[in-house]
Amino acid sequence: MTPPELPADLLDFLPCPTPEAWVRTALAQQDVLLLDHRNCELKAAATAMSLIARYGQDAELSAALSKLAREELVHHEQVLRILKRRGIAPRPLTASRYASGLRAAVRTHEPAKRVDTLIVGAFIEARSCERFAALVPHLDEELAVFYAGLLQSESRHYQGYLRFARRFGEARDVDRAVVRIRETERALIESPDAEFRFHSGCPAGGAAG
Repeated sequence: MTPPELPADLLDFLPCPTPEAWVRTALAQQDVLLLDHRNCELKAAATAMSLIARYGQDAELSAALSKLAREELVHHEQVLRILKRRGIAPRPLTASRYASGLRAAVRTHEPAKRVDTLIVGAFIEARSCERFAALVPHLDEELAVFYAGLLQSESRHYQGYLRFARRFGEARDVDRAVVRIRETERALIESPDAEFRFHSGCPAGGAAG
């Protein structure tokens, strides 16, 4: 399948492309890729619900996050069906360092905490979208069609998170936070990672390029 075209603003938002070594590892470990993808969809829904619980006084944010959570749960169910068709039994996987590494960059006082948390959400969704696109040309037809189909929703989720961050934060502060968290994201993606996961960094021993 032809590589999907990603929005220019999304590519500009991310600090770097996914390393080719990660793509090679993903193709060699498609069972882990799918199992961790399933976990990521579930965590994305849980994160949205947690933000509703924390910031539910804002009706527009709550409505957007509720829709996002439902979409992520649908994706979770779709991955479950693919796992079943491929005979891949669910098993526990340790979480990657990616989300926790991004959350470590979130400021602890409000309203900065809300702004940074939304920016982190934007990075996670944008990176997911970029990784789907990187994988699509190399996958079998079922997975390629599925991952290409997820691009639109993941891109929309990235845009939504960033839009709300800019709504709740002062423009210059949001821009500074994006730059700061972008460098954290770059380090997590480009530095060696001991284990392969959907959002892991460069496989240990593999070149980033």
